[in-house]
Amino acid sequence: MPIDYTTPAGQVRVLIPDTDEDNQLFDDPQIDAFLAIEGGIVKRATAAALEAAASNTALVAKVITTQDLATDGAKVSDALLKRAAELRRQVDEDDPDTAGGLDIVDFIDPFTRPLWGHELTEPERWW
Repeated sequence: MPIDYTTPAGQVRVLIPDTDEDNQLFDDPQIDAFLAIEGGIVKRATAAALEAAASNTALVAKVITTQDLATDGAKVSDALLKRAAELRRQVDEDDPDTAGGLDIVDFIDPFTRPLWGHELTEPERWW
């Protein structure tokens, strides 16, 4: 079945790129898992897929030299990780709310709060 590039999974595939339908790097459930893990955000899911590919490349390819052919898994892995970081940066720049993080807010328990105003200089009028 051809890749539908209008779907989030198809968009992740085109950004990886993982578009050779006969020899895909990730199967559909894996792409769906990246999307689920990253909250459905296509660029973040793509970054996760690239990070997974980089880990695999670093573990499997290493540095191999035979006759006139040489591969360097570490360099390939580094390039994939840089691309993943750039995608995450783009998402954070486009929508800071998706950047993650922690908001710290004051919590005042209405049953145990003091009877003083917000500046603690005069009683709060609650009656």
